[in-house]
Amino acid sequence: MVWLDVRTDAEYAEDHIAGSAHIPHEEIALRIADLGLDKDTEIRVYCRSGRRAGIALAALEEMGYTNATNVGGIGDARELED
Repeated sequence: MVWLDVRTDAEYAEDHIAGSAHIPHEEIALRIADLGLDKDTEIRVYCRSGRRAGIALAALEEMGYTNATNVGGIGDARELED
């Protein structure tokens, strides 16, 4: 399972889930392949409120990722941390 933070660089630097990958939402299509993930890898996408995570999720689905989820904002994501 991969946590994917799609907030800005500044937001990520301020706080993020430990071990999360970071790709700003507008760069998903260009950089997701850099992570080397299989298309069926579980990806939990988060941002500040869930809006940008939704945009990123749509891009991931369009690229064929089948197990990605918008978990909402970072607060929501923290509640799901293992």
